Amino acid sequence: MPNIINEIKLDFKDVMLRPKRSTLISRNDVDLYRTITFRNSKQTYNGIPIMASNMDTIGTFEMAKALAKHGLFTAVHKYYTVEDWKKFASENTNILSNIAVSAGMSQNDFQRLSEILQEIPALTFICLDVANGYSQGFVEFVRRVRAAFPMHTIIAGNVVTGEMVEELILSGADIIKVGIGPGSVCTTRMKTGVGYPQLSAVIECADAAHGLQGHIISDGGCACGGDVAKAFGAGADFVMAGGMFAGHDQCDGEVIEKNGKKVKLFYGMSSSTAMEKHAGGVAEYRSSEGKTVEVPYKGNVEATVLDILGGLRSACTYIGAAKLKELPRRATFIRCTQQLSTMYS
Repeated sequence: MPNIINEIKLDFKDVMLRPKRSTLISRNDVDLYRTITFRNSKQTYNGIPIMASNMDTIGTFEMAKALAKHGLFTAVHKYYTVEDWKKFASENTNILSNIAVSAGMSQNDFQRLSEILQEIPALTFICLDVANGYSQGFVEFVRRVRAAFPMHTIIAGNVVTGEMVEELILSGADIIKVGIGPGSVCTTRMKTGVGYPQLSAVIECADAAHGLQGHIISDGGCACGGDVAKAFGAGADFVMAGGMFAGHDQCDGEVIEKNGKKVKLFYGMSSSTAMEKHAGGVAEYRSSEGKTVEVPYKGNVEATVLDILGGLRSACTYIGAAKLKELPRRATFIRCTQQLSTMYS
């Protein structure tokens, strides 16, 4: 017989944060920086733990430079060559602590990763990114990378359950990416029926990770600054976004004029667009699990960054959190009625 979990699971749109009495006078009093020491690498990070996703239109070198000015992080996509990395690193040594080099789990991925890290010793973050973090092969790949790079901080995912978070941390990962299907251009839930409501996934996975002194990223599902605040309130140590950073000058792709409006393409990394670009097409044994959309052209990403940070500071003042680290301890979520949930979305 199939198992059915009857406990209610929630997405960001299903809840709101309840305000609480606060001693904060101004939003400017809120400290969004965090200092985090990682379980396995023993390295320490200091910054605002909001990340640009390692999607090829989002996790660009240009995005990394723009976000680093504000203390944010970028998981750089895996399609830059070793030479691209060498040129970038030589011109931007001051921001290498705010970026990760991404890789899949093939032998070619491992070889490219090894070459980049050998050429650029100042790079200390590795992002191992696969659609399905539940495969035994991925666990073994994480162990292989940990053995090869014992002093590097490893990001690994994606998963949505506590037991797999624990497995990956014990296999050598420091930060686990949490999220299957919540992204705005991801169709995994529709195509496969597989997924997990993101707020509940973050709460449960954060609890599992923190019990082992590990950390998690809430990856996907944030459509606005309020969702970022909810993700941190649920216990996420980092929040990764793709769609919120889409459409800017720093994103890859040309600005297109369409019906008198300027747009840029944004697509999921399992979409047919991405697979045509990077793999020559969609393989016969699989389907596309992402879509391609046109997003309004938004200019420089700086305005979006300031808007997100302003909203996050405001959320902290509403619930009395003087530091971002305090937000989970101060957060109380109110479950919305279906009507409110629909209105909010």
